[in-house]
Amino acid sequence: DNRLLRSQLRKKYSYDNVVGNSEAMIEVYKTIDKVKDSKATVLILGETGTGKELVARAIHYNSARSEKPFLPVNCAALTESLLESELFGYVKGAFTGAVKDKQGVFETADGGTVFLDEIGDISPRLQQVLLRVLDNGEIQPVGSTSRKKVDVRVVAATNRNLEELMRSSAFRADLYYRLNVISIRLPSLAERKEDIAALASHFLRKYSAENNKPITGITKEALRMLEAYDWPGNVRELENVIERATLLEIASEITPESLPEKVRTSLDSPPAVFDEDLKTLEEVGKAYIIKVLEKTGGNKAKASDILGINRTSLWRMIQRLKIVA
Repeated sequence: DNRLLRSQLRKKYSYDNVVGNSEAMIEVYKTIDKVKDSKATVLILGETGTGKELVARAIHYNSARSEKPFLPVNCAALTESLLESELFGYVKGAFTGAVKDKQGVFETADGGTVFLDEIGDISPRLQQVLLRVLDNGEIQPVGSTSRKKVDVRVVAATNRNLEELMRSSAFRADLYYRLNVISIRLPSLAERKEDIAALASHFLRKYSAENNKPITGITKEALRMLEAYDWPGNVRELENVIERATLLEIASEITPESLPEKVRTSLDSPPAVFDEDLKTLEEVGKAYIIKVLEKTGGNKAKASDILGINRTSLWRMIQRLKIVA
């Protein structure tokens, strides 16, 4: 049963489940492959909803530690005292209610991986404690006078700018450099719009199977709307939209009618291009083309559709106006 479970986890968190073929994501795959078997700490950076925990799990379940536990901890969800007890455990009598010894995450995950999500939110005192653990591999349960040796690989993640926090003394510089041995930056969905179709199809397969809905694809118009939307909630928001559409759709394909209004109207408003410094119609046109290309992630086929011209004409305009695309 254990081997079967581990096999299922490895399949669930394989590279195939970190979806995307954009250049930015290919770099992520390459980095995961290079560092998965090392003991080095990994710092995953990216906006909320970009899939940081999924990448952390992919690192663990494709590593030599895959047979050992992977334990995630949301550092922002617990107070300082609760987080310390959660991470390092406590001994009987350490505080009111501590009626017996309790192992912490680091001890339970011995031989495996601890994922510290929202690492930028831990207190200065816990930063110091964590630094000591990373330096010598020893933990001290709350209320104990002795230390325990553990073998744990730490993967941390945050959506905050740790360098700015470091400059304002809100985050220890020595801990930052200790965590940032290997850095993986996850791009926002707006930065890799070419992956939206693959991601949407991935989530459609998942939720159509879960809900026993015979939906086999996404219409071209619905896909255009998905690709035009800015996705402030990143991949997590896209997943939620596809799950919703799967539940509401009555056709065999996802149609615009099953998408939220904010996504349906993403094609209605042309991007703003007004600039007081623009002097000529040609400059306005150039700025508009640049904005459309940015909105489509550089996809000239989609940009030409929005502009109402063919690809050849768009290419000539890009050349004539010296647009870098």
